[in-house]
Amino acid sequence: MELELKKACFDAYEAAGELTLTQEETAETIVPDYCPDIARIIETTGKVFLHSREMRDGRAEISGTVRVTVLYTPEGEGGIRTLEFAMPFTVETDGRSLPDCAALLADTEPELLETRMLNPRKVFTHCKLVTRLTGYQRRPLCFCTDAEAGPELCIEKKQEQQHAIVLTHIAEKDFTFSEQMDLSPGREGAAEILTSRVNSTVTETKIVGSKLLFKGIFTVSLLYRTADGRCCAASGELPFSQILEVEGAPEGAEPSVRLQFTGADLQVDGADAEGREIAVTLYLHATALLRQTQELTLLSDLYSTAYDLTYDAAPLELTSFREQFTRRQTVREVLEIGVVADSILALSVTCGAVSVSREGAGVVLRTGASVRALYLDEGGACLSAERCIDVCCPMELPKDCTVSARAFCGEEIQGTLGDRGIEVRFPVDFQVEVCGRCRKLCVASAVLDESTPKDLSNAPSLILRCVGKQESAWEVAKRYNTTIADILAANQLEQESEIPCERLLLIPKKRA
Repeated sequence: MELELKKACFDAYEAAGELTLTQEETAETIVPDYCPDIARIIETTGKVFLHSREMRDGRAEISGTVRVTVLYTPEGEGGIRTLEFAMPFTVETDGRSLPDCAALLADTEPELLETRMLNPRKVFTHCKLVTRLTGYQRRPLCFCTDAEAGPELCIEKKQEQQHAIVLTHIAEKDFTFSEQMDLSPGREGAAEILTSRVNSTVTETKIVGSKLLFKGIFTVSLLYRTADGRCCAASGELPFSQILEVEGAPEGAEPSVRLQFTGADLQVDGADAEGREIAVTLYLHATALLRQTQELTLLSDLYSTAYDLTYDAAPLELTSFREQFTRRQTVREVLEIGVVADSILALSVTCGAVSVSREGAGVVLRTGASVRALYLDEGGACLSAERCIDVCCPMELPKDCTVSARAFCGEEIQGTLGDRGIEVRFPVDFQVEVCGRCRKLCVASAVLDESTPKDLSNAPSLILRCVGKQESAWEVAKRYNTTIADILAANQLEQESEIPCERLLLIPKKRA
């Protein structure tokens, strides 16, 4: 007969695959009539905005734009001008890459962005994009916890307790953030914003009922032109908070929130005659992943001392360990510029992808931090300098774990002029996620043959043997068709932990 097994099921998501895709985009752009001719390109910056992410028949399609800003010096004029334009892009995977995925996380960054002048009214831009995709399948977690059988069947069951972390919910939301940023006292007002950069940091998450509250800070950095044509830099922090619906969120769930910019609009507030107020509007997509810690009971083995019993086992993959933390590395380097600089206009840092390598007993995280400086030389000409700095972060982590990390500079960069060039000081924060997986074999079905009881007539009534170092009491009891309880009783022991290793034990015959 087939034994009746108790089962437990949890709604869960599993990562179905991770992909990294690269592609190149090019564009020729005409300088608008209202802009002066280009004499020299100073630098090119770009922001990636993702507009849509779709899954269809296992195929992922991501679309967005790279908002490019070209700073240049105009012909016959002083100061700095800006040229802005959008480069649309689409990322597609084949139908076999992310099968049956119900949710998709995407992140696109420019690995290379450069612009060269074709003539004073036309530029050519080359962009290399790196897109990282993670697809999640909705896959209920089901397993057997126990077997229901009467005492006459003499069933022995091995049940294991397993700590598991289950991804139960993925929730998404688009939202708009609008706020006013005031330039700090002592700074001149802005007539025109030349370039802007916004970083987001989630600082707090909390689940209340069916709602997820998350808070954070937007760090805004600006390069702007004053009314008299001079360039100035400014930065500020704007706090934000949002509510995301997470219907059916389990009590005690641990949320993590990722933000993706889908658009941005920063302008000098026209109502402010002094230009000291900046209207900031940001468009974002938030993705929340909710994980729940569970203590599971797994039925991993069983046998009968009275009848032949066979069972089928199925593997169960579980996340048994997960930890998130941030490690900071402070960087202090010099950008050699080859000329005498008069003043620094703006500094920025962009961190690339993080590589993970095992070195000895530890793990080393490594990223390339591209530092860019915009400065004026002694003649008042605007120049730029860039250098990629290798930033390492060694740490001790458990073996056989997977590590993913991203790196960013969330604070204002400090820079001073020196004899060798521009000395920069800035922190790089490594946001690290460490996961450990375990694979367990669990009983999936079991059949007991009641028609033929075991013939134990020729079995010895008593056996003397010891439990080896690599052996368990369960294995000994199952091998000799007895029970752990009978072994304990025969050796006058009260619990399994008292069974000595490498000492002769009485292994009694199980009597029906």
